Amino acid sequence: MRVGVIAPPWAPIPPVLYGGIELIVDQLATGYQAAGHEVLLFTTGDSTCAVPRRHHLDQAEGSRMNHSGPEIRHVLAAYDAMVEWGADIVHDHTLAGPVLAANRQLPFPVVTTMHNQFGPELTDIYRRVVGRVPIIAISHAQRRPVPDLPIARVIHHGLDPSAFPIGSGDGDYCLFLGRMSPDKGPHRAMEAAYKAGTRLIMAAKMRDPWEFDYFDDYVRPYLNDDIQYLGEVAHERKLELLAGARALLFPIRWNEPFGMVMIEALACGTPVLAFPEGAVPEVIEDGRTGFLCRDVADMAEAIGRIDRLDRAECRDAVEGYFSTGRMVREYLELFETLVPAVHPRG
Repeated sequence: MRVGVIAPPWAPIPPVLYGGIELIVDQLATGYQAAGHEVLLFTTGDSTCAVPRRHHLDQAEGSRMNHSGPEIRHVLAAYDAMVEWGADIVHDHTLAGPVLAANRQLPFPVVTTMHNQFGPELTDIYRRVVGRVPIIAISHAQRRPVPDLPIARVIHHGLDPSAFPIGSGDGDYCLFLGRMSPDKGPHRAMEAAYKAGTRLIMAAKMRDPWEFDYFDDYVRPYLNDDIQYLGEVAHERKLELLAGARALLFPIRWNEPFGMVMIEALACGTPVLAFPEGAVPEVIEDGRTGFLCRDVADMAEAIGRIDRLDRAECRDAVEGYFSTGRMVREYLELFETLVPAVHPRG
């Protein structure tokens, strides 16, 4: 098959800094190619993903993420490129792209992965496109609020474990990775670490005004030698932090569609302590790859039990189910049901 992949225009593929969606797009594009398919990735000009690429925007437009203009320009050019290239199927990871595809006659099927929460606004949009563009969910928790919305398949994310170092957790700290926002819960991670008497290192995206406000009100006043904020770190530094951590703290309080950082931690052999919100129970096996905690006090108590967990079991979870290979196979199985069997390729 000729598989076209359309990335969002907000960060390069793969991402240099924060970007779980972009990391998955990179894994899928290279995975489709490794499986023997022709791939064209439409992304931004600063991307380095190791597959054939085209772009319209020279640089990622992360600073204008809430503006529709860059994404519309990006997807219009993307679909022109896919038609010219002769795609057999297009896997679109944008929001505007499926809307365009549902209202345009295209010579190939289009599927889209929903990476966000099904709130009222996005649900209304996807209800309008689902008849023409099959929707892939990334967890059962993600689709639970919209049980009547047709979903083509639930496909959990995966990673290439060989790209992640196996760590011993000898850094004598717990780690928080994510966004500097209340739904991700860095203030809860700090409270749990303080109650447990352990060091906490936080590395989090903080670019938007509300993230700075939250940081100033709920994080900055409590930083000290044992609770540190490093800022937003590059990918290689993130891997070092994950490998050295005793555990990743993931104290979310919202219906998180997946949570890529959990399987990144497991790939490094690092267990995850989390609240059982969103997709967490689909990713973390309580007592094997981490602990599902009721509240902050329970998480603090669980920090004292981390050493009972086998880090090899965490790595095994990624080498087994949460691998790029499994994820790519499931997508290709779906694509094969949507692409006509015969294509007049020369």
